[in-house]
Amino acid sequence: MVDLLLEAAESLQNLNDCDVYLVNISESEPNAVFVYEVWKSEDAHQASLTLETTQSLIRRAKPFITGMERVETLQTRGGKGIGQHSD
Repeated sequence: MVDLLLEAAESLQNLNDCDVYLVNISESEPNAVFVYEVWKSEDAHQASLTLETTQSLIRRAKPFITGMERVETLQTRGGKGIGQHSD
């Protein structure tokens, strides 16, 4: 699963609407994988899900996914590591 998510991260390298896509594993939950994403907008994220590369990765990952949870959606106002966002 981690390899597939890292492949997804690689496919996003030239997609300007994605500021951050980090694949993380848990030291306390060996079967848990966490992805931290920062997008320019919710619409940009939704559009990325329609890309053929993304659709292919989702199809390949489905057999490994036992559950998925969206932890939180935040509105980034700035900080270190990303450019300033404006509304």
